[in-house]
Amino acid sequence: MAVITFIGSGQMASALTFPAFENDNEVRLVGSPLDNEIIEQLKKDNYHKTLKRTLPDGIKYYYKDEIKEALKGADVVIGGVSSFGVDWFGNEVLPLINPDIPVLTVTKGMINQDDGSMITYLDYWNSLTNNQLNLNAIGGPCTSYELADHDNSAVTFTGSNLETLKYLKNLFKTDYYNISLSNDIQGVEFAVALKNAYALAVTLAVGLSEKKEGPGILHYNSQAALFMQSAKEMNKLLELADVLPENVFLGIGDLYVTVFGGRTRRIGTLLGKGYNFEEAMKELQGVTLESIVITKRTAEAVKELAKRGKVDLNDFPLLLHIDEIINKNKEVNIPWEKFESITIKN
Repeated sequence: MAVITFIGSGQMASALTFPAFENDNEVRLVGSPLDNEIIEQLKKDNYHKTLKRTLPDGIKYYYKDEIKEALKGADVVIGGVSSFGVDWFGNEVLPLINPDIPVLTVTKGMINQDDGSMITYLDYWNSLTNNQLNLNAIGGPCTSYELADHDNSAVTFTGSNLETLKYLKNLFKTDYYNISLSNDIQGVEFAVALKNAYALAVTLAVGLSEKKEGPGILHYNSQAALFMQSAKEMNKLLELADVLPENVFLGIGDLYVTVFGGRTRRIGTLLGKGYNFEEAMKELQGVTLESIVITKRTAEAVKELAKRGKVDLNDFPLLLHIDEIINKNKEVNIPWEKFESITIKN
């Protein structure tokens, strides 16, 4: 048995308490600065307000001011913040962690640099801690609510030390939570981050169908076309990052599951129905939308790389259109003809 301290009680981290607890580990769940109401409710009856599931009886709950107490005797720390909590986690939490304790984070995202390159959150946190911590991450197609419901899921744990990854896998693997291992940190992290931007793009087709023919009407040709274009653009971005090519499958799998539900589907559907970006954000006020963060950062990076002659903007028509919708408040007008290509086999 290990003592596992979760920092951040968001939906994914909280869902991950199920396999951790069921493997006879001691589980401690700490709220971020934004999670006081969640922790308060959990302390009463184990019910998670945003995950909308009852967590296992026996988990110990802590407010953010009790982090030091929750870390005492911990064998593993799980980083459970969203992209909006990356700086808080890096500046306030990581300095409290013993370098001998492995950290495993569920946070998906990237940070763009001035030269157009992108770094992972692990890279960013390592820069804050002078590479003193054993940082690892989770990637792959897995939604929080279905993990909590014990639906079969397949994810990848990534980090630089294979023995650490094997140890972490042993703590979390169950008959429904299947775990692969990879030391290609950038490949895994980039792939699963990109899916947020492109899931928003695919779900534009859902809104367009509803706008044209009414609620509940779906057209799969248009969704599939946007899905295919998303996969092509994601693959090109991963090629730029010089990572293992098979990581694109992680991104595509994660893209698939994200298109079918959750916050990103909601924003994409609203935009497709005719809301401009400001109206859609107002409609979803209070909802954490990591897809917006990653879309802006990826588009900025691609445009900077194009200025430096390293990419052709014509290879990313869908990404650039989403960027226009978000940053210029433009209407949805999918550039279908720009998706056409000529393929010649030598």
